[in-house]
Formats: sequence, C-alpha cells, structure tokens
Amino acid sequence: MKVSTRILSVPRDLKLFAATSLAMGISGSIFESTFNNFVSERFLLSGFQRSFLELPRELPGFLVVLVSALLWFLPSRRLGGFALMLCVAGALLIGFLPYGYAGMTLCLFLYSMGQHLFMPLSSSIGMELAHEGHTGRRLGQLNAIRNFAAILGSFLVFLGFRFLGFTFTHTFVLTAIGMGVAALLMCSMRPGTVKKPSSFLSLHREYRLYYALTALSGSRKQLFTTFAPWVIVTIFKQPIQTIATLMTIGGVIGILFQPLLGRAIDRFGERPILQIEAVVLVIVCLGYGFSKFLFPENAALLLTCGFYLLDQMLMSVNMARSMYLKKIALDESQVQPALTAGVTIDHIFSIGVALLGGVIWSSFGFQYVFLVGVVIAALNFIAAGMVRIQKRGERLPDMPLLPV
Repeated sequence: MKVSTRILSVPRDLKLFAATSLAMGISGSIFESTFNNFVSERFLLSGFQRSFLELPRELPGFLVVLVSALLWFLPSRRLGGFALMLCVAGALLIGFLPYGYAGMTLCLFLYSMGQHLFMPLSSSIGMELAHEGHTGRRLGQLNAIRNFAAILGSFLVFLGFRFLGFTFTHTFVLTAIGMGVAALLMCSMRPGTVKKPSSFLSLHREYRLYYALTALSGSRKQLFTTFAPWVIVTIFKQPIQTIATLMTIGGVIGILFQPLLGRAIDRFGERPILQIEAVVLVIVCLGYGFSKFLFPENAALLLTCGFYLLDQMLMSVNMARSMYLKKIALDESQVQPALTAGVTIDHIFSIGVALLGGVIWSSFGFQYVFLVGVVIAALNFIAAGMVRIQKRGERLPDMPLLPV
C-alpha cells in the first residue's frame, strides 16, 4: 500500500492526535533545551537551589488528581486542550514577565500544571486509538512522532542560539505558539468521555503494583530530569548547544527505538522489558556518577553524554507501565483516572527525591546522588519481577483515597 494511501486511511482522530503530539513535542523540546541554561544564567543557582526549583515544577503532578476531579465535566480531549492552554500561558509569562525568581516559579507552576494534566491523557487517548493487541505498537508510533518533534525543536534551538541571535524570550514565545497549535488540534477531536469525579479520588488494591512501579519510576525519572542535565551544564561547563544537540541525537534514536520497543512489549510482555530497564539503569547511574573520576575530562564528558542518551531511551519504557495498567483494569473507564492517580503518586516520591538529591549534592557531591538511583533501580527490578496479568477472580474491593 502506498504511503499516501495509508495516511488517508488513518482515522481522523488519530491523525489529529498525531499532529498534536508533533506540535507539543516541538514546543516542549524548545522549552526543555533552554530551561536549565535559563535558570543557571539568570539566577546562578547552586545544586540545592536547582533541586528546590523542582518543588513548584513537580507540585502540579502531586495536585493533578485533585485538579482532574475538579474538571471532571470536561471530556478527555477538551481537558487536553485546556491543559495545553495552561502551558501557553505559563510559557508566555516566563518569557515576558520581569525575571524575579518568585515570579518565575509561579509561571513555571502554571506551565507545569498544563504538562501534568496532559500526561495521563497522552497515554489513555493513545491506547484508545490502538487496535486490540497492538497497543504497544501504537504508543511506540506516537512516541516516535514525539521524538521526531524533539529533534525539530532542539535543532531549532541550536540554530537559533548559534546563528539567529535567539534570546530566552524567543524560545518561550515559540513554546507558547506550539502549545497553542496543539490545543487547537486537541479541541478538533471528538470530545471523548466524561469521568465521574469520584473515579479520580479512589485507589484500587488491584492496581497496587502499578502504583509501586509509578512511584519508583517517578523517583528515578526525577534524578535524571533534575540532575543529569545539571551535571552537564555545571560540572562539565557545557553551553546550551550541548543539551540541544543531545536532545536532537536522542530524538533520532527514539524514532527507530520507540516503535521497536512497543512491538517488543506486545510480543514479550511488560515484565522482561521492565527488568531490562532496571539492569541498564544501574549501569547508567554508576556511569553518570563516576565517569568524571575514572576517565580523562574529554572521555568522561563523552561517556556522560552517552549515558544521557541511553537514559532518554529508558524513559520510553514508561509505556509498558501504562499497558500493564490497561490489561489489569477492572473497567475501561478506570484507565484514565488510574493513570492520573499514578501521576500523583509518581510526584509524591519525585518531589522528595529532588529535595533529597539536592541535599546529597550539596553535602557529599553529585556522584552520590546517582548512588540513590542504583538503589531505586534495584527496587524497580524486584517490583518488575512481580508483574503479571491478574485473573478476574482475583479482584479486590477498591480503597478510597479521599471521601467523596
């Protein structure tokens, strides 16, 4: 079948969601490629101060289950559009308000709230648009689009700062434009379903292993989101072009890797993929923390950049956790609320890990932060070994999180 014919045969909502992923990926990449250098140059933060900045950045992830419950009247696609408009407002405010630290953190909170509201929707809508038995393949395809978008965004940052005289304001305006386009595309999709507010405010014992996996994933993710680029920027004294280049290379790798990973999950199941992730993560943590002390400066930088790219690949394994939840879900309508609860649980731990990492960095040195990652990876390996598809007869009563 010709490529043009295949594209025309793709359902309308899938095309719109793929375009949303592309627009959001470009704008998100522009933001992430510049934010660490932005706070480093404008506010001269220490390692602990940088980790403390994760509190307003990650607090929306903790609050997302409550905000989703308050916005229960919005269908899933409309909620996605609203979330992206929050990103637009936050990016514009960061770009144009006076650069006071307190004001910047409030704007960052707004931008991050939009991001975190969209996180569970990205997985749940992607799985809704997949054919039975090909969920991993569909999520892999959508993630590959986001990786391609990340290439475009980070390459634009590289060109802009190298040749076009970009300032940080330019990048935040471009972020807002991309998020605005994504919001319009989301609102062009069929509305989707409306979830009862009570479904966002309950935990289910059947999903407790999924919650544990998300807690470990959030802890491990936070170490690298916060401290990995900070090592490259502050320990190795690299300019903004370095992070942008790494994100470009990582995007190229992801275009090929994401669909293959999705198919591997479909074929082999979630457990072996999650266990392999944990083993590789141990190597990444040790390499990231100690390459500088074991190798000459240039070799250590190259190795650290290599571990940065490898960790970008490992981030993709999160689709296996979402697929595991979908398989054990008591009801299809519980998938999105459970994913949202997972984001909250993720961030309860990730905020603590960010603050703990900042204390460890300031007190003992950056390398010991990544020893914490080794412990998290070991626990993740143990939890992944318990993954299995529960039988219908094993259902247990749900456990309320908050009175409703």
